[in-house]
Amino acid sequence: MTTSAASDVYYDPYDVELNADPFPMFKRLRDELPLYYNEKHDFYALSRHVDVNAALIDKDTYSSARGAIIELIKANIPIPPGVLIFEDPPIHDIHRSLLSRMFTPRKIQALEAKIRQYCADSLDPRVGTGSFDFVADLGAQMPMRTIGSLLGIPEEDQEAIRDFANAQMRTEEGKPMKAAAEGMSTGDIFAQYIDWRVENPSDDIMTELLNVEFEDHEGTFRKLSREELLTYVNVVAGAGNETTTRLIGWAGKVLAEHPDQRAQLVENPKLIPKAVEELLRFEPPAPHVARYVTRDVEIHGQTVPEGSCMMMLIGAANRDERQFAPDGDVFDIHRDTRQHLSFSVGTHYCLGSALARLEGRIALEEILKRFPTWEVDLGKAHLSPTSTVRGWETLPATIP
Repeated sequence: MTTSAASDVYYDPYDVELNADPFPMFKRLRDELPLYYNEKHDFYALSRHVDVNAALIDKDTYSSARGAIIELIKANIPIPPGVLIFEDPPIHDIHRSLLSRMFTPRKIQALEAKIRQYCADSLDPRVGTGSFDFVADLGAQMPMRTIGSLLGIPEEDQEAIRDFANAQMRTEEGKPMKAAAEGMSTGDIFAQYIDWRVENPSDDIMTELLNVEFEDHEGTFRKLSREELLTYVNVVAGAGNETTTRLIGWAGKVLAEHPDQRAQLVENPKLIPKAVEELLRFEPPAPHVARYVTRDVEIHGQTVPEGSCMMMLIGAANRDERQFAPDGDVFDIHRDTRQHLSFSVGTHYCLGSALARLEGRIALEEILKRFPTWEVDLGKAHLSPTSTVRGWETLPATIP
């Protein structure tokens, strides 16, 4: 298959220079090769909103059971039970229903005062200093403390847990993610906390998971096994840290580039929830997700064979002018962004979406309250070295 052989259109998820600004290439993919094939890495890719949306919903054709990252799918390594994003129904639905009890609207809203305090703890020391790093000073702190509190991880250990979770997604230039080469982490780092919670129950996710009883896919009523518990906690810790950190970083960069819209948010904070949605659409922290193709499927007049890897380019779909008229490459906090795909859609719609939105809203409210203007120093900023999550490792800014 040589879908792109006659074209100079080339997309490579490992190309650091390309991924610094993938959006011009995403537009070319949408316009010229809506079904793209990369011969070097042997994967297909969809870039138009209608195609990505349909593929994400079609769980039978596009399976998550081998992973949602190209490296994992190709490695075909065992996936520990409980990694929700790497499962298909019915097992996925059972595991998801257990975790969904931990992320009810009531429980999420109850976190607002705590999240606001975490933001204040990070931001207040920067007032009057003339500088502020959106990632190091806030993005890497508040989400870590929030998810640590939810799980029941002691504050003194939260930084180490965050770094462990993030390291699982890191890649070196041109190399696959660590988990593909070494196997999925079992979450053993959390064992001591689970053992402690057995004897010292508390009002946290870990305690709830220890005690929950459910009917598994074989019809057996039981509690979670130790392996499942460790995996669950590992998944929640990773998902709760990295993406929200990147969202805060992108807020710093994009709003600095659109000072007129930033000023509108300062003047009318009620616009902030819409701004968070537009930030998620415009710079999605997870710009793509992959699936294993379970059967031959016809797309744009061509056959994608069973056994292929299909990459859904969420970052491309989110800027498709066919969906977000008139120009998806324009940042506009007044845009209707209800159909963006940054939290996925269908079976794997993000369980933590309400928490991420809450964290994003509060972070922006607290930043703008203290720093209505800023300039980012891109010369000293650094993009995160990972092929799975796109965002800033550091984003220093000067503040009045």
